[in-house]
Amino acid sequence: MTVLADIHDEHGATYADRGGRTVVDHYGKPVRVHRAVRNGVGFLEHAYGILTITGDDRVEYVDNAVSNRIPATDGAGTYALLLDPQGHIETDMYVYNAGERLLVFTPPGEGESLAAEWREKIFIQDVDISVSTGDFGVFGVYGPQATEKIASVFNEQTPDEHLSFVRGSMGDAGVTVVRTDGVAGEEGYEVICAVDIVEDVFDTLENRGLNAAPFGYRTWNALTLEAGTPLFEPELDGEIPNVLGLRNAVDFEKGCFVGQEVVSRVENRGQPSRQLVGLSVEVAPEAGAAVFAGDEAVGEITRAVDSPSVGEPIALALVDFGIEGDLTVRVDGTERQASVCSLPFVEGSDRSRRIPEY
Repeated sequence: MTVLADIHDEHGATYADRGGRTVVDHYGKPVRVHRAVRNGVGFLEHAYGILTITGDDRVEYVDNAVSNRIPATDGAGTYALLLDPQGHIETDMYVYNAGERLLVFTPPGEGESLAAEWREKIFIQDVDISVSTGDFGVFGVYGPQATEKIASVFNEQTPDEHLSFVRGSMGDAGVTVVRTDGVAGEEGYEVICAVDIVEDVFDTLENRGLNAAPFGYRTWNALTLEAGTPLFEPELDGEIPNVLGLRNAVDFEKGCFVGQEVVSRVENRGQPSRQLVGLSVEVAPEAGAAVFAGDEAVGEITRAVDSPSVGEPIALALVDFGIEGDLTVRVDGTERQASVCSLPFVEGSDRSRRIPEY
């Protein structure tokens, strides 16, 4: 359950399930809040699973397990994948070097299973892994005025580099501010705090300095789709990273992580069998709806929304590699027109680092 249930209730929240966690779906007017984020700034309570990893071998251990290099310096982070031996994505994560510990942020519901898997593989290394999901609150702040918002309440300079962070305070509340990697298509920061001060931080983000509008995961889904950002549950889970064009998540020269052989083989072949594309559609289909080129099924929808920013339905779909032009999508037994379009759907104040690249 969200750690701010009473406050969310006071704001008229409707809830949804996300990876086994109860999260805010919306506060009653998701379209209006969506536009407020795109034109100004808004904030969201994230539902990450969080691991704390300590011990002298912590950096080497995690580095050997994931697809990207783990930074060795305090204040830096990376986006990475955990793959199975066949190269399929088990989870994605952000890993931050916080001095004497690493902090790992996973999708909702993935933290405990990841911790259990990694603990089983510790042999003689000096590594300790604990689940810290309940110890922290995490707020995402997004929009073209996100930097101004953070600067108006944070006592330190905002971090400049993507996935770097700065420690400081907001009023009397000690916080860490991370510069995000553009996943919402806008300037973005995450504010991390101890769970006992989340109410103070929520109030600061909403009411102090430059005001920001709270929003829920329905708006988050639309923002990230418009930005061309694949997410774990609808797009990444069980796929090979090459299929998704997730070049920012894989260091192809690293050569020492599970699944590396498969990922490198697909990379060296020149193209995967499928790719993730954006579609303009007549109506927003359900996830799993079939995509056709003529009479041939060529893929399926991963998610779709009636986009407040574009003004029409848009979708992401996994289709045969090289498919382009006019297609159809089967919706309630009827073929509806669709066409491949370039990503992102919306050019905001920051470009997502996860936009597929092939």
